[in-house]
Amino acid sequence: MRPATLTPPAPADTTTGAPRSDWSTLKKLLPYVWQWRYRVALALACLIAAKVANVGVPLVLKSLVDALALKPGDPQAVLVVPVALLIGYGLLRLSITLFTELREFLFYPVAARIARRIGLETFDHLLSLSLRFHLERQTGGVSRDIDRGARSIQSLLNYLIYNIVPTLVEITLVISLLSAKFDGWFAAITFGALLLYIVFTVTVTEWRTAFRRAMNEQDSKASTKAVDALINYETVKYFSNEKFEQARYDENLQRLERASIKSQTSLSVLNLGQSLIIAAAVTLLVWRATEGVVAGTMTLGDLVLVNALMIQLYIPLNFLGVIYREIKQSIIDMEKMFSLLGQNREVADAPGAKPLAIDLGGAEVRFRNVTFGYDHGKEQDRTILHDISFDIPAGKTVAVVGASGSGKSTLARLMFRFYDVSAGHIEIAGQDIRTVTQHSLRQAIGIVPQDTVLFNDTIEYNIAYGRTGASRSEVDAAAQAAHIHDFIVSTPKGYDTMVGERGLKLSGGEKQRVAIARTLLKAPPILIFDEATSALDSANERAIQAELQGVAQNKTTLVIAHRLSTVVDAHQILVMDHGRIVERGSHAELLALNARYAQMWQLQQSRQDSPDAPSTAVTTA
Repeated sequence: MRPATLTPPAPADTTTGAPRSDWSTLKKLLPYVWQWRYRVALALACLIAAKVANVGVPLVLKSLVDALALKPGDPQAVLVVPVALLIGYGLLRLSITLFTELREFLFYPVAARIARRIGLETFDHLLSLSLRFHLERQTGGVSRDIDRGARSIQSLLNYLIYNIVPTLVEITLVISLLSAKFDGWFAAITFGALLLYIVFTVTVTEWRTAFRRAMNEQDSKASTKAVDALINYETVKYFSNEKFEQARYDENLQRLERASIKSQTSLSVLNLGQSLIIAAAVTLLVWRATEGVVAGTMTLGDLVLVNALMIQLYIPLNFLGVIYREIKQSIIDMEKMFSLLGQNREVADAPGAKPLAIDLGGAEVRFRNVTFGYDHGKEQDRTILHDISFDIPAGKTVAVVGASGSGKSTLARLMFRFYDVSAGHIEIAGQDIRTVTQHSLRQAIGIVPQDTVLFNDTIEYNIAYGRTGASRSEVDAAAQAAHIHDFIVSTPKGYDTMVGERGLKLSGGEKQRVAIARTLLKAPPILIFDEATSALDSANERAIQAELQGVAQNKTTLVIAHRLSTVVDAHQILVMDHGRIVERGSHAELLALNARYAQMWQLQQSRQDSPDAPSTAVTTA
């Protein structure tokens, strides 16, 4: 039999729907630019002034050349005309730089602020999306899309103001000047070459866009693979799958390599065609000017003027293909970020939602006929909770126990409104949680999760995250209550100790105690303990359990139990099975029923009493 092989799943695309057109993407940018319209208009005025000065330079140069054609010995040739023209020439050159730098001074802050604002809006929007999106997303790809998108906005605006608009202004001025001073052939040749150049550039660049888009996709996918493997470093090591992860990463790098080669090859075609068009146009114009000089209809200065004007046009046009390609690339990157910004908020505040109000009567929690499925409304919906109803009286503790997959943790997610119920409703202090703001709802609830994930920062930062702005003494008090203060001060850096990526430098018990301290610091009226002491040893568990019971006094508390011995003092215990409450009552009442809960209790007690039993109690969830 052939051994099974691991087939890596295809990464989920970070975009949704069909690609937007360039104009629809640009239109989304216009409202942000419009807020800075006066500053942009002033920058454009400086741009036009710089280009007028730029076109004026060849005119002064023509006059200077023609002035030098005076007879030898004429005093004007030595003093008056050359000196005045040279001063004018120098002032025009200086004014070009002056207006160009002034334009940049005026416009660059606009581009930077717009990029910052849209990047911040995208980040804020991602934080506001439902848990479903964040469970399905791939961090590396999304992070890369945001980074590229923010950079692309600034690049696009800079290219438009610094390259495209100046080039169009200069083209208009040059063609107008050629039409006014010389016969129509000069303007016709220039206009025809420019038209052919632009059509060729746009056509070839559009063809090349597919290669650039493919490069982006493979770049994002490769980043996703790398970030995923690095985040799950320990898992990779546990199963010795370094080679497998390298193969997954290299697969996308190979696709990126092939796409980049195609992109570079097509760029050579573009550059060659552009050079051919420009060279042909310059040759024709110089030939016409030379004929005019020979025929006496044009001066030597006119020949210099034509040549200088074409050189001035050639330089920006030579970069038109690169600029157009970069603009297209920026639009593609913006399209990615705007698609993230356009992700639908599955869970949103209702219109006119008010903050959750908890009066002196306390925060009673009620579940009323709650039914929930993670894919509600879809053909393959799997219902997790079936018609769940129970109350947690204000200041009381209700525990939920049951087998894995029975829906216990889903209750906590619904209370936080990470998802909305499919049917029924949840009330806190008599208010349907769908009618209050999510921020106020989550401010009122504190949770100690089973799987604690910490920020890659200091221990103090992670504890203080429970209430940003808390003083050091308050952080110390929370750490002492969570029985982690002594451990922290025993480390070389104390509270400044870095916990590493996702808190991996700490043990499971240490991470859980940090999570407990964080929740204690938050001090909310409602508490959720989701296997809050599952990673602790027996001695620490007993100490912290007593502390948690003290903290839970006069607070509305939901305990998702890992060990039945931790919930014997709960006011009510709910036993769940396959999304339904099958038993409810106090510890004594459930034992008296001699049903599901009693069987679980007897099983755990027999395992704990057995001399061969491990030190950790058997889990039921």
